[in-house]
Amino acid sequence: MVFGVFDGVHEGHRALFRQAKEHGDRLIVAVAQDAVVKGLKGSAPAHSLEERMALVQAEPIVDEAIPGDEALGTYGVIKAHAPDVVVLGYDQRTLAADLFIKRAALGLSCDVFIATAHEPDKYHNSILNDRDPR
Repeated sequence: MVFGVFDGVHEGHRALFRQAKEHGDRLIVAVAQDAVVKGLKGSAPAHSLEERMALVQAEPIVDEAIPGDEALGTYGVIKAHAPDVVVLGYDQRTLAADLFIKRAALGLSCDVFIATAHEPDKYHNSILNDRDPR
């Protein structure tokens, strides 16, 4: 399982998907709810949750795109889907630290890995925000 906003899917996201898929047979992608994105980034995403989920689901390597939790730090989607492995992006270290701390208390048994960056100076939505989202 991976988490993200995915306000347009780019090669950095595809690299994350490939790295995550190396850890299992299925890839579930949790796409952040609009309100969560606004809380994290200070503004709403350019694309709606439905649009972002459709972009993610269109990726051949993705087995299932699901809506993320309605609130940060609750990890309901992890509880509901019980992945063996969660792979977080190189830029999700705060999320990783929180998940490491809370995982035992929440009864989560998943392994957690941090993906390596794929050309972060080229493929990051803060850089690509005015380009074609596909």
